[in-house]
Amino acid sequence: MTLRFGTDGVRGVANAELTPELVLALGRAAARVLDASRVGRVAIGRDTRRSGSLLEAALASGFAAEGVDVELLGVVPTPTIAWVAAADGMPGAVISASHNPFADNGVKLFSAGGMKLTDADEERLEGELDLILHGDASAGPRLTGAKVGQIRPAEGLVGRWGDAVVGSIEGRRLDGLRVVIDCANGAASGHATSLFRRLGAEVEVLHDRPDGRNINEGSGSTNPDDLRAAVLAAGADAGLAFDGDADRVLAVDELGHLLDGDQIIAMLAIDRHDRGALTGDTVVVTVYSNLGLRLAMAERGIGVVETQVGDRYVLEALERGGWPLGGEQSGHIIFRDLATTGDGILTGVQLLDLLRRSTRPLSDLAGAAMVRFPQVMRSVRVSDRAGTIVSAMSEQIDKVERDLGERGRVLVRASGTEPVVRVMVEAEEHSAAEAAVEELVGAVETAAVEVAAGPSRPRPS
Repeated sequence: MTLRFGTDGVRGVANAELTPELVLALGRAAARVLDASRVGRVAIGRDTRRSGSLLEAALASGFAAEGVDVELLGVVPTPTIAWVAAADGMPGAVISASHNPFADNGVKLFSAGGMKLTDADEERLEGELDLILHGDASAGPRLTGAKVGQIRPAEGLVGRWGDAVVGSIEGRRLDGLRVVIDCANGAASGHATSLFRRLGAEVEVLHDRPDGRNINEGSGSTNPDDLRAAVLAAGADAGLAFDGDADRVLAVDELGHLLDGDQIIAMLAIDRHDRGALTGDTVVVTVYSNLGLRLAMAERGIGVVETQVGDRYVLEALERGGWPLGGEQSGHIIFRDLATTGDGILTGVQLLDLLRRSTRPLSDLAGAAMVRFPQVMRSVRVSDRAGTIVSAMSEQIDKVERDLGERGRVLVRASGTEPVVRVMVEAEEHSAAEAAVEELVGAVETAAVEVAAGPSRPRPS
């Protein structure tokens, strides 16, 4: 058994697919590939899952076996570890499965400097892990005595991250704002409430009583209904819904409307643009970001750079262009001038700062920033060769794009993790998007049959 990296680390059912033995080996491999032995330290955090302490012990033991001292931060948001890795120049690791059910768990790794691993890093890590699992004769004798790393609780690191989040709005305050936050019984619990109150906001908190099993259950960014109701009941100015590891956030306006990552990016981009703080007047988004965001940015002279799905690809583009803002519709939003990864609490602070400086309610800010186009998505399971199927239907895709014109958008792509073709259409009217998706789904099914049959052969005369 071994591990393979997905778009955001490794995940699996804890103690079944993601066993302590595998995670210990992963810690040893990461110590080598991330050069943690030279740095001498690694920071480890986790979310609130029942299996978190089990896998924390295994991962820490793997690093320590390679001579690395381990700083345990306990239950903290994923971006806390990324911030510490950047600030102190050491690798970091987070034990979390983000928005997955509580029985799952995972490991996310950050290089010294707080950056997520590149594809090349992950390939090296997988290779090193295979060597360890199958007997690594090249590693030499195991370390002993004073060369073995120590595992100890971290001191002061979480507080420094909190200070950085509070300081991100340059001494301004959130006094006078009434806010409801939903911690998803996850890593934001015990951290988010105190930070927003420290900035002067009046805070009501939901789902901040984790018991090891209730992370994401009926709560957080994947289930915001409780938050919407609580915002209306409290007459609050805004609501914020975090996911299990608090690296993303969705918002709720004072009318109970849910605001996704695209809408949050649009508001913050326009605000930065107006203040001269959007370097290069460009934002970075993924292929799934809404057409309404693209049109809104174009109207204001803000460029849009598009990447494949995954916040690490957004970050790579921000790094290449020197731009400060980007993110995903899911609520992963990166302020590259403030952090090295998506940080839901930091994003919430930035959004509330904008609201506090404005004389308008959040619903007005969101409505003025962009008009969200109806977006319809379907996944079509195929036997195999999803990429070939997509290539074979280029004429049908071109036809639908012509029919929709400039006020519509089509995305048909092969999944990178399963035999599925994903179809997405945006249009001004939901009915038009639905009809276009149905047409393209039919084209996928036809192309799948043709690809499976192979090249046509001439009939015998």
